[in-house]
Amino acid sequence: MHAITVEEHGGPDVLRYGEAPDPVPGPGQVLVRTAAIGVNFIDTYFRRGMYPIALPYVPGSEGTGTVVALGPDVTDLAVGDVIAWSDSTASYADLVAVTAARAVKVPDGVPPEVAASVLLQGMTAHYLTHDSYAVQPGDTILVHAGAGGTGLLLTQIATRIGARVITTVSSDAKAELSRGAGAAEVLRYTDDVPARVRELTDSVGVPAVYDGVGKDTFEASLKSTRPTGIVVLFGAASGPVPPFDLQRLNGLGSLYVQRPSLGAYVATPEAFRRRADFVLTGLAEGWLNFHVGATYPLADAARAHTDLQARRTTGSVALIP
Repeated sequence: MHAITVEEHGGPDVLRYGEAPDPVPGPGQVLVRTAAIGVNFIDTYFRRGMYPIALPYVPGSEGTGTVVALGPDVTDLAVGDVIAWSDSTASYADLVAVTAARAVKVPDGVPPEVAASVLLQGMTAHYLTHDSYAVQPGDTILVHAGAGGTGLLLTQIATRIGARVITTVSSDAKAELSRGAGAAEVLRYTDDVPARVRELTDSVGVPAVYDGVGKDTFEASLKSTRPTGIVVLFGAASGPVPPFDLQRLNGLGSLYVQRPSLGAYVATPEAFRRRADFVLTGLAEGWLNFHVGATYPLADAARAHTDLQARRTTGSVALIP
């Protein structure tokens, strides 16, 4: 098969396309021929060495495709099933060994590029709005990177609950996407975001800020949050937040800061299925829309990473074998 291999940490150029051994499904696994592969910011963290991983490795954790072989002890999937997954390693490849208990069947009519890249971002948006901070009807919340894949999904879920969503974006085109997802107010990163948020909340601030940008937005997030509110720092698209004196949370109004990860919220097969079913059901019912901003051939994974990190993409990004 063909795959992307990383032999050293570094920039997008370390993503090398070439031949690799076909995986063999182990107990509880299925072998899948990929139709599309999701690209996520966490892939860039592993590539740069921000998260530990043994070298060499094939990146990627998310995709969709057709089951072509079953490993031992698989009873709930069959050859020919079209499935999607979000936490199986080595997904930047023609063939992937996927844990059956961490996969879901794809409903008819869901395009491969959507199925390949919706689960990680969709399940993230679900735990953010239901667990990190349980959004309530009438809340006003702030979502950074409102035109990103997670931001667009988070906005739709929050507005369906009955919240008013303020987002930040970097361009007119991204502002239009964010408004299309239901954002009531769209700000630019170059605005005085805390001042604008205070204006829009009668000087109170918001109960929750969802910040997937990190270094460039963290201070604005803190200053936009009302007393006893929470900043949910779920990503670092602009880089990690520098070391932070927790005593500052006192003076800012007894704030909370959380640094969550999806893995902790889908730690059991039951939790994974519950969140995945929520996302896929929303797509099937039509109230949840998912924007795939760009697709690239698998061989062009380096260009996909470059564009993602430069914020030249909107919504999600997928690779096509």
